[in-house]
Amino acid sequence: MTTAAALMLKAPREGQVKTRLALSIGTVEATRVYRRLVEHQIGQIPRGWGTSIHFTPVNAGDEMRSWLGTAHSYWPQADGDLGCRLSSAMQLHFATSSTPLVFLGGDCPYLTTSRLGEVAKLLRETGVVLVPAIDGGYCLLALRRPLERVFSAIPWGTAAVANETRQRLREEGIAWKELPPLEDVDDEMSWARAKVAFPDLET
Repeated sequence: MTTAAALMLKAPREGQVKTRLALSIGTVEATRVYRRLVEHQIGQIPRGWGTSIHFTPVNAGDEMRSWLGTAHSYWPQADGDLGCRLSSAMQLHFATSSTPLVFLGGDCPYLTTSRLGEVAKLLRETGVVLVPAIDGGYCLLALRRPLERVFSAIPWGTAAVANETRQRLREEGIAWKELPPLEDVDDEMSWARAKVAFPDLET
């Protein structure tokens, strides 16, 4: 069973990415960090997976292709909150493919090739795989088929995201698997820990 990755990304524009981290290290350096994190994440996607880049703002298509290359498909994100944007990306994928879909961002360098391989393996046994973030959100959500409810009425940007997602799955009677929580890079301390774990992020 093949797998597809969908990355929800912002264009790497100063002042618009890693804004919490920028408070400590400045907007120029925070933008560089964002670029390295995204490049690292794409480099971890297992060979053979399809990769789609869902970007914002909508006028950033050429910018994203110039940055990340032509090996991926590129789609502007839909309007609305994160749930609307994720739902739109999910619908786009499953309209033409039965391949399981793995949602990623560019914030968690710990989603390594081996961990993503473990996600794909779990998807053979269950319909949904969740990798929580230690802040209460999630770093990864993988779906074997479309599930609109997992994106509906979620308090995005809060510590309740993962728990609310679990509740939607319970309400739908959907079994899921979880891997241990991981840390997103959002501030100076989490960035320092990521550099220790992955020294190549500094290059």
